[in-house]
Amino acid sequence: MINPENKTILVTGSSKGIGKSIAQAFSIDGYNVFICARNDELLKKTAEEINASGYFALDLTEEGACKKIIDDIVKSAGRLDILVNNAGDYIYSPVEKTEDKDIERLINLNIKVPYLLSKYSVKYMKENKWGRIINIGSISGVVGEANASLYSMTKSAFTGLTKALALELAEYNITVNTVNPGWVQTELAQDAVLQSDFSYEEEIDMIPQKRFIQPDEIAKFVKYLASDDAKGMTAQCISLCAGLSAG
Repeated sequence: MINPENKTILVTGSSKGIGKSIAQAFSIDGYNVFICARNDELLKKTAEEINASGYFALDLTEEGACKKIIDDIVKSAGRLDILVNNAGDYIYSPVEKTEDKDIERLINLNIKVPYLLSKYSVKYMKENKWGRIINIGSISGVVGEANASLYSMTKSAFTGLTKALALELAEYNITVNTVNPGWVQTELAQDAVLQSDFSYEEEIDMIPQKRFIQPDEIAKFVKYLASDDAKGMTAQCISLCAGLSAG
């Protein structure tokens, strides 16, 4: 068993929202936490707030960025034990109006980047015969979302990645799981509501529990998946959505 103070975790897209909440939860428990996002000023502020071990202000879709960040973390901390693939983007658009540049951008960020980060992380997890890959998907990748087909498509890709990688890595004591949040109380969700055809009140009315999930709920569940208590849980795609996936 690896003690929390010796474990190193990377949380992508962690300058705010769900990513920040996850990073903060692990930092409080004494993990070596590395965070990354594109906004240098905001990321630096977040790193100071949560006492992160390091931060990387970069665009993960740039050539070589995924390999560099993993190599730099291992060079700094000596290991990488937990990868949380949280970085992603959302677009609300009818399929016929979706721009080609947006298709390329979301496929790169929401699918290619998590795959590459997993690829470069696994080497180090195998060396320690312990690892956790936790993907932050979306309920939209489970039940679909009209006028967000591109986003739904990219998030549904986590299902195949999670199940295949979990089988491939099981013998190395590496688990792979995906958390699919519903509406979460974040800036991204607020922007998504503004882009949609529904008001905030209408969105709330469609959720069985009549509320948005809080970021710390996601963080606590991710901490569980990263713990040894969850060592038997792998290849799972779990919806944390206040009942939204029930129909």
